[in-house]
Amino acid sequence: MNFEAQLNRYKTMVEEGLNALSFPGAPEILKEAMRYSLLSGGKRLRGCLALAACEAAGGKAEDALPFACAVEMIHAYSLIHDDLPSMDNDTLRRGKPTNHVVYGEAMAILAGDGLLSYAFEHLSSQQHPAAFRVLGILAKAAGVGGMLGGQVLDVTNEGKASDETLVRQIHLGKTAALITAPVLAGFALAGADEAGMEMAETYGRQLGLAFQIVDDLLDLEGDAALMGKTLGKDVAEGKLTWPACVGTEKARQDAAACIDLAVAALNPLGEKALFLQTLAENTLHRVQ
Repeated sequence: MNFEAQLNRYKTMVEEGLNALSFPGAPEILKEAMRYSLLSGGKRLRGCLALAACEAAGGKAEDALPFACAVEMIHAYSLIHDDLPSMDNDTLRRGKPTNHVVYGEAMAILAGDGLLSYAFEHLSSQQHPAAFRVLGILAKAAGVGGMLGGQVLDVTNEGKASDETLVRQIHLGKTAALITAPVLAGFALAGADEAGMEMAETYGRQLGLAFQIVDDLLDLEGDAALMGKTLGKDVAEGKLTWPACVGTEKARQDAAACIDLAVAALNPLGEKALFLQTLAENTLHRVQ
């Protein structure tokens, strides 16, 4: 199976898994607001990473599907909250009005909270022997030392002088943590040993760093129609970005160096790593 066919297979599995979520007990307006953002499209990168990593490590993609759905819920929650007027104040996401524009700020906050809590409810109901372990992986990645911590550093350092160490810390938290988590989870669900988990950690962190650097570059040079969101906000708001630290050309070189490290980390897996390695290489050329 070629790369595109395999990617479509994983993405279809994730989309079907997300569509099947019923959010039992949720009031209809809350359910509607949660589904509005969760099912609004997107690359499903994090969900696909969980499935692909599990297969690469010798497991079954189906075993990783609950985690894939959970990490996509966490990602959707983070975007809802990120778009709020008190945060980035964005009115467009994936070419559609953002959640708070459609449902109001209060419901958007609650929809994000709902997705966050249901992600863990969904994972906690699974019977896989590694379910508790991967629940911990996701909690750590989404929490104060991961995505949340990175977001705090991001919003509290706006307008300050560029600092490579600080920007790297922000990127590792707000982006790389939630990209590394599904890779770690996939390997854990496949029963990977310590060496395998270290391999997964290196791949995920380097991919996450490269992904954010490319995102920073796209905010400067991308096509707003393809991106489906307002561009140029990082500069306008004084965000700390990698291009602001080192310049656009050096940023491209650094992203490529991160991808080289990510690809090399999986070399011990041989052909089983081909999909994940190709996905990483394609990150350098994404336009949305």
